[in-house]
Amino acid sequence: MSRIAIPDALAHNPYGFASQTHAIPIMAAAAGFSHAVYRDSGLSLREFEGARMRTAQINGCMICRDFRAARDAGAMFTVPGEPAQRSVINNGPAPAEEFYEAVARWRASPLFSERERLAIEFAERFAEQPQVLSQDEPFWARMHGVYADGEIVDLAHCVAAWIGLGRVAHVLGFDTVCLAMPQTEAAQ
Repeated sequence: MSRIAIPDALAHNPYGFASQTHAIPIMAAAAGFSHAVYRDSGLSLREFEGARMRTAQINGCMICRDFRAARDAGAMFTVPGEPAQRSVINNGPAPAEEFYEAVARWRASPLFSERERLAIEFAERFAEQPQVLSQDEPFWARMHGVYADGEIVDLAHCVAAWIGLGRVAHVLGFDTVCLAMPQTEAAQ
């Protein structure tokens, strides 16, 4: 249920309606941040998706839980008729569905590499315990053992975007419609 008034004719795209009618500069900046995350992250697609899915689970955002970057990012972040943009979806093989299903139980699942496991743990702790995470020296030693500083900054900004924008979508009730679907499908 949307927490702002959305005209019935635009119920298929509540986020789009809000971005064109309310807090327009802020919504544009949020879209730019989101696009930058999907376009410019240097993380492997599996690391990216593991951290993104764990954030989605914590946020409760239905759009984010159903989203699969390899399947959906192209439709969201490209303009028909224009050349494909650089994207995280080119950063390695797409995870299988069992990967997404295992993210909630990442500690016990054998499906994740050390880097993937650390990306998921980072996302979880960033979302739930940022003060504890910032002071956990053993965790940071593990992170620095496999991630370069630039990769850590990349991951932190990706998680920040997902936490903030996913919570906006969930709290305002914009996550009842998958934004990755083309408009014609969403309206049906």
